[in-house]
Amino acid sequence: MNFTNPLDLRKFVAPEFITGKDSATLAGRYARNLGGERVLLVTDAGVIESGWADATAASLREYGHKVTLFSDISPNPRDTECMQGADIYRQNDCNAIVAVGGGSPMDAAKGIGIVVTNDRHVLEFEGVDNVPRPGPPLICLPTTSGSSADVSQFAIILDSVRKVKIAIVSKAVVPDASLLDPQLTSTMPPDLTAHTGLDALTHAIEAYVSNASSPITDIFALEAVRAIRSYLPRCMEHPADLEARAGMQLGSLYAGLAFSNAILGAVHALAHSLGGLMDLPHGQCNAILLEHVIAHNFSAAPERYARIGAALGASLDSEMGQDEQCETITETIRQLKHRVGVDQTLSSLGVARDDLPGLARFALDDPCMATNPKSLTEQEVTEIYAQAL
Repeated sequence: MNFTNPLDLRKFVAPEFITGKDSATLAGRYARNLGGERVLLVTDAGVIESGWADATAASLREYGHKVTLFSDISPNPRDTECMQGADIYRQNDCNAIVAVGGGSPMDAAKGIGIVVTNDRHVLEFEGVDNVPRPGPPLICLPTTSGSSADVSQFAIILDSVRKVKIAIVSKAVVPDASLLDPQLTSTMPPDLTAHTGLDALTHAIEAYVSNASSPITDIFALEAVRAIRSYLPRCMEHPADLEARAGMQLGSLYAGLAFSNAILGAVHALAHSLGGLMDLPHGQCNAILLEHVIAHNFSAAPERYARIGAALGASLDSEMGQDEQCETITETIRQLKHRVGVDQTLSSLGVARDDLPGLARFALDDPCMATNPKSLTEQEVTEIYAQAL
């Protein structure tokens, strides 16, 4: 396939972001700067338990904001939850949104925002550039290092009737500011640290081999791979190591800036189908599928995957053929997954062989398939799922 060169037209969209310890304490100031007075604080039960929602509310109140809490968010946020949150936003005459949490609260906050400004059902925004008016001011405080919803043009929402995840892709859902405080990620349990970290790795790899990549996204994608390789194992081994948490948070940020602009590929298309139909954890699905998709894609982008392998520390040399290179890279990924405790299969999550044809059909309709480096057939997608069982 042909990858981009500096003469190709490309755009790069990113919000303002602030990194470093105690950046979360700036929530109230940023809400004031963006004109917020009555803030809808979107979060979930786990974040409330960790104390980060209360800390964010305290920062907001310090600057005189009225705070309304909305925390009825599922791990795969539903369309119904976005509509409920929009009702609460209107009832309390809010004029800004602050999301504190992982990808689920942040995606839900995006959905709530565009519902209230466009007065339409959230599912009507499915697809690319289908949001006429941007939402109200949105500030994100991520508590995981993986989703990158705080810097991306994506909102992934579960259609609760069709049991499929829809992608809303638009500059209108890019947050206004992201406050990246590594302290907020220190309360993640080990499995969430691993799953979100491997989600970030998948973002970086898929952005680098995407047919919409650019010289700018390439820089962020490869640097993300290097950072995640270095810092994810450290976060697992030393959860309280704030330097490791900060390094992993930067890796997630780089990956988010890459995929938000280069888009993704078949790993995410297949994972979205799994998450929608079977309500499975997104990061875990990506981690299970990653090396199997690479094996199917490899022949379409061997040089790109070789650079990813080098960034991962794979032992490659110029004498290797493509098959050997592919096996070396996928084995390096398997070793990293094993090191951080991710060795599950799809069957261990309850996926059966009879589920695969339906999953494949949903995956082929996912917009992330458009930027996969190789066109895949329904049979090939079914085979990838089967190899991951």
